[in-house]
Amino acid sequence: MSRFNSDPNPFDEEEEVNPFSKGSSVPASKARIPPLGHEPMGFGHNDATVDIPLDTMNDSKKKEKDLASWEADLKRREKEIKRREDAVAKTGITPDDKNWPPFFPIIHHDIANEIPIHAQRLQYLAFASWLGIVLCLVFNLIAVTVCWIRGGGVKIFFLAVIYVLMGCPLSYVLWYRPLYRAMRTDSALKFGWFFLFYLIHIGFCIFAAIAPPIVFHGKSLTGILPAVDVISDHLLVGIFYLVGFGLFCLESLLSLWVLQKIYMYFRGHK
Repeated sequence: MSRFNSDPNPFDEEEEVNPFSKGSSVPASKARIPPLGHEPMGFGHNDATVDIPLDTMNDSKKKEKDLASWEADLKRREKEIKRREDAVAKTGITPDDKNWPPFFPIIHHDIANEIPIHAQRLQYLAFASWLGIVLCLVFNLIAVTVCWIRGGGVKIFFLAVIYVLMGCPLSYVLWYRPLYRAMRTDSALKFGWFFLFYLIHIGFCIFAAIAPPIVFHGKSLTGILPAVDVISDHLLVGIFYLVGFGLFCLESLLSLWVLQKIYMYFRGHK
């Protein structure tokens, strides 16, 4: 009976004993040691793994490919635009929209955005010179019209109309627009074209300020000689002619100053 009582019951729960505690009488072979973390824990337990979704990696690669494709397309477009601009610059043809004057655009003019900053002041001075000759010719027409009404003859009136109709557009085409394009493209040829016709412009202004009775009919230009001639007969007409004489003188002085400034700019820039 004692033998049976001393045998352990196989169905009883085993008592957990710490084999590392002092005074433990349980043999090391019977001690239960929990499995280590890196070892599998037996049936029914899964190993710890890190899941990286493949969709995220695929999306990242796709975005990189799209970005690279977008950059390549952008560079291609930039090269195409640059090529077209170079071709246009070589031909001298500029697709400019008419924007001046604002109320009735007839020419393209945008100094602030198209002319280099260091040359904008000179371009504005040249523009003032061109507006000056337009003002001189228009006022010359007004003064000659007054003279015609006072009995000066219709011939001088038609000549004054021709001066306005030809002088304003020709001055723009022959010297102001070449200077504008020369400032934009830094073309020595266009600078030379400007200097040539601007000298002719200055010569005309000086001639008109004197208005000798040669080549042009004397009273068709409001110079000093016609002013002296008409002021004794008609004071009002003489005043108009004196004002026209003053305008031509101012235009001549302004043009000489502009010519000097642009020539110094051209020599220093080249």
